[in-house]
Amino acid sequence: MDWDAEKVFGDFVLIKAEENGVNIIGLTRGKDTKFHHTEKLDKGEVLIAQFTDNTSAIKIRGKAKIVCRHGEVYSGE
Repeated sequence: MDWDAEKVFGDFVLIKAEENGVNIIGLTRGKDTKFHHTEKLDKGEVLIAQFTDNTSAIKIRGKAKIVCRHGEVYSGE
């Protein structure tokens, strides 16, 4: 990367679907962890997500490229 990932991404996560039907699930913070938001992406679609006061985790089902300030990782391999 030629640019400063820390400045660009911060607490954002970029998720790019590598196949149809990738599920993105947001999980809550607090005493009881619960699902609070879901998205379904088709191949090539991109979702930019953010950790917030309500979102403590993001679960990804299917093949996707995940990019954040810490680098890149692929799910579903």
